[in-house]
Amino acid sequence: MNPISVYLVDDHKIIVDGIRSLLDGDPRFKVCGFTTDSRNAVSEILSLKPDIVISDIQMPEVSGKEIVTQIAKLQPSTKVLTLSMLGDAGAISELLEAGASGYLLKNTGKDELCEALQTIYRGEIYICAAANFELTKAFLDRKKNDSSQNENAVHLTPREIEIIALIAKEYSNAKIGETLFISERTVETHRKNIFRKTGTKSVLGLVKYANENKLI
Repeated sequence: MNPISVYLVDDHKIIVDGIRSLLDGDPRFKVCGFTTDSRNAVSEILSLKPDIVISDIQMPEVSGKEIVTQIAKLQPSTKVLTLSMLGDAGAISELLEAGASGYLLKNTGKDELCEALQTIYRGEIYICAAANFELTKAFLDRKKNDSSQNENAVHLTPREIEIIALIAKEYSNAKIGETLFISERTVETHRKNIFRKTGTKSVLGLVKYANENKLI
C-alpha cells in the first residue's frame, strides 16, 4: 500500500517542522510538500494532489477556511484536516460546512494525528475529543434555549392568527367579521385577547410582532 501523501500549511515554521518530524519516520505517511505562506497553498495543492492537507485555520493572508472552501470546490479528492489552538464550536461548524474532513487542536500528539489522518483517508470525518465536547455543549445549549423559548412562547389560536393577518391588511372589525363569518363583537373579543397575549398595545406594534414571529 502506498503511503498517504500529506501537504502542510501553517504560517509558523516550527509547527510545520514539528509535524514533518512526526510523520517523516512513519512509513504510512509521506509529506509531499509544505508552505508557510498560505497564499501559495492552493496552487501547490492543486499541482501536487496530496491525499490530505493539514492546515492551520488562523493565518494572516489566506485563512484555513478559505483553503478548505477552494480545495473542496477545485479538488474534492484531497481532504483537509484543520488545526487550531482553540476548540471553538462556531469555527468547527463553519469549517465542516465548508468541506473540512477533520479538526484537531495543536496540542495533539502523534498517535491522534496519525489516527486522524487514517480516518480521513478512509473517507470519514475526524474531530478530536475536545472539539467534539465543544460541539456537543453548543448543541445542548441551543436545545436548552429552544426549550426555554418554547415554554415562553405565545400560544395563538388559528382564528387569532387569521384575525392578525386581516388586521395587518387594515380591515375594520366589521369587515373582519364579514370575512370570517363571525360577529363584530366576537372580533373585538379576539382582538383584546390577541393584544393581551402578544403584549402589544397598537396595531403597528401587533404587525411588527407578527412579522418578527413569522405569523404573516
